[in-house]
Amino acid sequence: MHIALKAVPTLRLSAPVPESSAKNTVSPKLLHATKLLEDSARQNNSDALYILAEMNFYGNFSHPRNFPAAFDYYHQLALLNGNSSALYMVGLMYSTGIGGAVERDQARALLYYTFAANRGHTRAEMTVAHRHHAGIGTPKNCEAAVKYYKRVADKAIAWYRSGPPGGRSWVSESYRIADETGGAYGEGASVASAGSNAIKAHPNSDAYASIEDIIEYLDLMSQKGDFKASFNLGRIYYEGQRGLDKNLPLARKYFFDVTQKYWRKNRPVDNPKTGLDKMAGKAAGFIGRMYMRGEGVEQNFDRARFWFERGTILKDPQSQYGLGLLYLHGYGVKADTVQAIEHFKTASAMDYAAAQVQLGYLYLDHGSNEDVGTANHYFELAARYANVEAYYHLAEANNIGVTHDRSCSSAVSYYKNVAERAEPLVSSWAEANLAYEGGDVELALLEYLGAAEQGYEKAQNNVAHILDPDRSRLPIAQLLSLGAPTSPLLKDPTLALIFWTRSSRQGNIDALVKMGDYYLYGIGADADVDKAVQCYTGASEYHQSAQALYNLGWMHEHGVGLDQDYHLAKRFYDAARATNEEAYLPVALSLLKLRAKSAWNTLTHGRINSIQDEPSRCLNVPTANNAETDRVAQHQRRSGRSATGSITFSRTMRSTTTRCTTRRTRRTPCPAATPSTSKTASWRAS
Repeated sequence: MHIALKAVPTLRLSAPVPESSAKNTVSPKLLHATKLLEDSARQNNSDALYILAEMNFYGNFSHPRNFPAAFDYYHQLALLNGNSSALYMVGLMYSTGIGGAVERDQARALLYYTFAANRGHTRAEMTVAHRHHAGIGTPKNCEAAVKYYKRVADKAIAWYRSGPPGGRSWVSESYRIADETGGAYGEGASVASAGSNAIKAHPNSDAYASIEDIIEYLDLMSQKGDFKASFNLGRIYYEGQRGLDKNLPLARKYFFDVTQKYWRKNRPVDNPKTGLDKMAGKAAGFIGRMYMRGEGVEQNFDRARFWFERGTILKDPQSQYGLGLLYLHGYGVKADTVQAIEHFKTASAMDYAAAQVQLGYLYLDHGSNEDVGTANHYFELAARYANVEAYYHLAEANNIGVTHDRSCSSAVSYYKNVAERAEPLVSSWAEANLAYEGGDVELALLEYLGAAEQGYEKAQNNVAHILDPDRSRLPIAQLLSLGAPTSPLLKDPTLALIFWTRSSRQGNIDALVKMGDYYLYGIGADADVDKAVQCYTGASEYHQSAQALYNLGWMHEHGVGLDQDYHLAKRFYDAARATNEEAYLPVALSLLKLRAKSAWNTLTHGRINSIQDEPSRCLNVPTANNAETDRVAQHQRRSGRSATGSITFSRTMRSTTTRCTTRRTRRTPCPAATPSTSKTASWRAS
């Protein structure tokens, strides 16, 4: 491998040294430490090389970032001893071209990533798997993707099982930055916050409340004796969430508050409040779980069994599962598989996923074809609740072909889910979020880049969002930002387009609309109206994106990329309003202008197809026998070119049948387009 690496030219670009020199910004102590490290690096000390590379890439210890220097150190270390972390970082810099240290080269990136992966680097394994799965820098190869994803999934499941009884638990840190403000186009204009994804709540609800406000309210209600509020607080502090660390002692306190309202002097109270028994059973299950796992208390299997037995009396599934684990492994009791199975079956009947997984294990141990099929059934039941062990066993079953024919695509999907769920083991999500919330957007970008390369769609979306130069086209927004110059590191629309594209290929509709915007206006790529049309058409499929439908209407109205046709423009505007009620005002204003233009066109006998009267109470969609459909189809065959085999809008229009109805309108699905980039006159407010 050493010889192979020497044979690969680096082609490093000579980037200018940052204006602010290290001498002006670095403390004397850091300067002295850096000089000592550089002396060691000149003697090929691997630790010094790695520390200097990290300092120059991430800006550790307040050292100024210098990406060309970072690349040199990483590359020197990779050549020196094949350090897997250095190989991975060289691959990342070739892939993204971050900081202008080297030109983007996906082939070299894959080469270095593969070298690192073959030396056991977990993030590199995940990155190589994603590249083979998505076809980045190489043709799609399901077998290669399965090979590398399985490696990561094996590590993830071993790490998960290395925890206390029941497996490790952690707070998921992955999220989309744009979704915090309603999506890429803002609240109501984005698919992420419109239609079925919209927050539907009356003004006095807590739908828009912060977690701090919710906790304050629940605590007030708990002090007034509301046992449901106490239980909910216990769960919030026990499970934690992004932005709120776990607080196990406080969780235990609230769970005990609930149980003490039901049990007095070791016996149930007379005439408990409605629902108290159910909440007390659940609280007992959590207390038993904490004793079994040693969470916030000293591990004590006897106390765990005491609380689990209380919970089982009140039909709590977690308590049944906990007792099953105690009897299965002999924790504090004599091991009894038969009794363990009974408890697991009781919990499974109440749809408790962890119990279903344990039953799957037990049936697998029997080994007969019938038992293996039953085990697979239990794993499928547990997978409905995104249980990581269920995903892993379904991946193994599909990879081997245990109960049915082997399915490489299904195996890849399950392995990918397992790998991505083990965030603390395989990703930098926590560091990226901490940097972003602390205001260090550059560091956040660098951390998100790693997760994005590994295939996390949310990280890809975050990178694109941070680099997006087109968050608002309003002049006032540009004027307000004059006083805050943007770092050169954050000015890379081409990289933004790359990650909008990758995000869209994993099903993000707003990212697909963003691609259309970039191609339409030539942001990060040469302007290409045809690609913009394909992106908008794909995003409008099944009326998912009102923004895309509006943009297609605008393009028909002005003849940009599509034939100028006022009637079709009106149909797209109407579809946008039907898809998202938030579009009412912009669509109404656009239709007002469109009708005036159409009336003038009709009055002057213009050549543009004017708005036609629609049949009463019929769908505003072309019919297969409509003469107008033939004209539209002919036009689309001329102008609606389709790259990578995407279906043009005209084909859907011709194949769609309509029917009159008095109440319900059937929406017409549009074809999916290959992800591209573009942006049109948008109706969003920001």
